[in-house]
Amino acid sequence: MNRKGGDNMHVADSVLSVSIAIGTTIAAGGLVTYALKGIKEEEVPKISLLTGAFFVSSLLNIPIGPTSVHPLFGGFLGLVIGRRAPLGIFIGLILQATLFQHGGLSTLGANTLLMSIPALFVYWLASLFPNIASFTKGFLAGFLAVCGGVILLVFLLLFSDHRYGEGAFSVMNILLFAYLPLALLEGLLTGFSVKYLYAVRPSLFNKEG
Repeated sequence: MNRKGGDNMHVADSVLSVSIAIGTTIAAGGLVTYALKGIKEEEVPKISLLTGAFFVSSLLNIPIGPTSVHPLFGGFLGLVIGRRAPLGIFIGLILQATLFQHGGLSTLGANTLLMSIPALFVYWLASLFPNIASFTKGFLAGFLAVCGGVILLVFLLLFSDHRYGEGAFSVMNILLFAYLPLALLEGLLTGFSVKYLYAVRPSLFNKEG
């Protein structure tokens, strides 16, 4: 949800209650600290590259019915930079909020959690099942990251104000309607991207830490 009223994954200022905004900011700080721990100099170029891709993705709005969505690339970040993903997401969100008013500064912590937790889940899941075919791994990464972010966003909004869930055309229903097609599309795009990169540059997926 951005300042212009669209229902994408970015939560704008004033949408969340003060207590939720403060709590998510503290939690996001811990998550970014975790991502920074033990970082090595040789990891910085790859993190920077993926941060740039994540930043640009928010500018690619896709109209779906009464709303619009955009690619998230959280699953791809989770596969490529692993537990460093929250760092790239946090930096990308700061740039999006300050340069394009996409999202909000008071909800920076919430937005960081919404996209970082699914990315870390993808990273841990890929570590548990390393022998999955590359396309399947990419598809599941993209699909699950979007679905996970939507589920977290629904919980955050309901905890802030239960009215978000009221009515047939509630914010909840619009989110679910808008992001299911995106989850499938992002799964396919991530699947093909991961399959191609595994073929031409498998070392890209060798994560540190």
